[in-house]
Amino acid sequence: MLQSFQIVGLQVLILFILMAIGFTARKVKILTPEGIKCITELMLYVVTPCLFINSFQQEYNPALIKGFFIAAAAAIICHAIAIGLAILLIRDKDKARRSVLRFGVVFSNCGYMSLPLQQALLGKEAVFYGASYIAAFNIFLWTYGLALMCNGKERISVKKAILNPGTISVTVGLILFFLQVDLPDIIGKPIEYLAALNTPVPMMIIGYHMANLNFKKVLRTGNEYIMLVTRLIIMPLLMMGGMYLLGIRGTLLVSCVISASAPVAAMGTMYASKYGGAAEFSASSVAISTLISIVTMTLIVGVATFVAG
Repeated sequence: MLQSFQIVGLQVLILFILMAIGFTARKVKILTPEGIKCITELMLYVVTPCLFINSFQQEYNPALIKGFFIAAAAAIICHAIAIGLAILLIRDKDKARRSVLRFGVVFSNCGYMSLPLQQALLGKEAVFYGASYIAAFNIFLWTYGLALMCNGKERISVKKAILNPGTISVTVGLILFFLQVDLPDIIGKPIEYLAALNTPVPMMIIGYHMANLNFKKVLRTGNEYIMLVTRLIIMPLLMMGGMYLLGIRGTLLVSCVISASAPVAAMGTMYASKYGGAAEFSASSVAISTLISIVTMTLIVGVATFVAG
């Protein structure tokens, strides 16, 4: 087990160093709010879709398809349980804060934080399963997540739940995978090079946001601690225990645990900002959960790697 912790810990440490670069770039004003917004959109609309398509460029294997749908089912069940726990456990009197805290329980940063670790630790197969998890995540994000954060100012967007960069690129990748279309180098290589940006760029974005962390504004009541414990410890342990009891092992188990163990999704801050919610509180929640996750992800993913065989 010690070796599992060392392997995971080394990868998390590498990611932390990349975060530190983003943190420093924010402090010395190399990265500005306008610049980080553009980089975030580049990640959303270019780099992540390229990563998904590149991860599907592999030889057809029925076991991969089975794992893909198991990961999707696990993600759906995980989000449904998290919604129930959020409603049951988070009872903050301030509606805006309550929405942010419940969002934090339900939605992990399974894109920016999980994909780089999956890629570095386990390779293409883990990203393949991670893409499935994110497809399910997007459906919940644009339905329950939007309804939770918009305070009735916008209708639930089924269209956006289906037609978004993540879901579209996963669909394209699946089609190429099933048809066994090997992209020619003139197309495949640029996609591969852009996909390689998925590790350093998201970590720098997270580091940038961590530079604005305000502990006093987050850790004020017991609800904040409940959110952090549920998001960072309870949900990934439930994922690991459930999959283990069902006899699921290997890369599939570890990949799903990585997705479930990630800190609070940054999309909550974007929603809060757009709809007049507690945006600053949300940003601090994302930052502090990310900081704590450096320890919790190392421990939980280390255990998952060990039990996965």
